Amino acid sequence: MNVGIIGTGLLGSAIARRIATSGHNVHAYNRTRQKAESLEKSGIVIEDSPTELAKKCDVVITIVKDVQAIEEVSFGKNGIVNGKHKGLVVADMSTINPISSRKIAKKFSDNGISMIDAPVMGGPSLAEKGKMTIMVGGKKETYQKCKSVLDLIGEKTFHLGENGSGHAMKLAMNSQIAILALSISEGIILAKKSGLDPLTFLEVLNSTYFKTGMSVNKGPKMVKGEFEPSFFLKMMQKDLDEIDYTAKKCGANMPMSRLANQIYQKAINEGFGDIDYTGILAYLEKSG
Repeated sequence: MNVGIIGTGLLGSAIARRIATSGHNVHAYNRTRQKAESLEKSGIVIEDSPTELAKKCDVVITIVKDVQAIEEVSFGKNGIVNGKHKGLVVADMSTINPISSRKIAKKFSDNGISMIDAPVMGGPSLAEKGKMTIMVGGKKETYQKCKSVLDLIGEKTFHLGENGSGHAMKLAMNSQIAILALSISEGIILAKKSGLDPLTFLEVLNSTYFKTGMSVNKGPKMVKGEFEPSFFLKMMQKDLDEIDYTAKKCGANMPMSRLANQIYQKAINEGFGDIDYTGILAYLEKSG
């Protein structure tokens, strides 16, 4: 297949490299071209516009910042729709709200293009190992057309229903992650302030069934103040905005997510936006 990747941030680049090493022809586009050029050494062709990319690809994966960015690369002057051809499928891996996702899918359908939403769980390292979890919303026949590509990056895929279902599940998952990062941070802080070794706190936590992948893999780095980003704190806050919006639209009461959003926003205001989301610990320690 010819596979297109639009959006070459940390995750988009990892996905592009994974697919390229699996025998497919990969084309990439990023609004800031320089951020994509490092992919050329992996045999990936950098395109000048989403239109040119779409013309050459069977499957186009979009993984961009927000709804506005998706609208721009999809329906703008040089958008995907201007490169449409028979059989083209779009898989959106961005993290957006399901209401907007359904509207975007309809606009694609009105232009003769099939779309699924396919957000993922797991950072760049899991993408390059093909061990992500993928949450799919959209018609099953559309999913089947790009299943072989998604299987390269996903160890497990859930087809959840209509368009928007994947994005709804992704937001439900990111709510857990944002709050869990805060919870682990507070445990580390309380252990320190009580005169305990925070690594011992993690050891005790991870000896129980309350342990998580975050407490095992990220916890020790948090204690050491190592916040090399696998997912930027500012992007987590953006997702919390989407969670708030979706909760209001569907009548879900999510007070903890609302409070988490306020805390992450304050962290950004204090200059912590460009570190890993677990750097919320550094903000809490400084503000305390």
